[in-house]
Amino acid sequence: MISLGLKKLIESNALGLATVDKNGKPHNIAVAYVKVEGDEVIISNSHIEESIRNIEQNENVSLVVWNKEWEKACVGFELIGQAKNYTSGKWLDYVCQLPENKGYKIKSAIVVKIIKIKKLLS
Repeated sequence: MISLGLKKLIESNALGLATVDKNGKPHNIAVAYVKVEGDEVIISNSHIEESIRNIEQNENVSLVVWNKEWEKACVGFELIGQAKNYTSGKWLDYVCQLPENKGYKIKSAIVVKIIKIKKLLS
């Protein structure tokens, strides 16, 4: 389960999302306006393409986030999980109703079930 403090960190910062294509080539992007529900991280998709293709072939992903004051005290987390892309149903409805998505054409919701959390320290 994701702690309340980590939930706040995730929901108030951009995160790095790492996927791997069918040939093992890594791909990283930044995602924002991410929500946490229990042990799941929900990402709104209005323009993500390559990561979606990778998730369809390999559901294993990694998310990374650091505190905003990282230059003073660098604390971050890597969240390892399995992702699924939803183009209909409750998760798409969920992200389409988020106030921060108003005015965006949301194509899908990427839901990452977190299976491991690693604290990153410098």
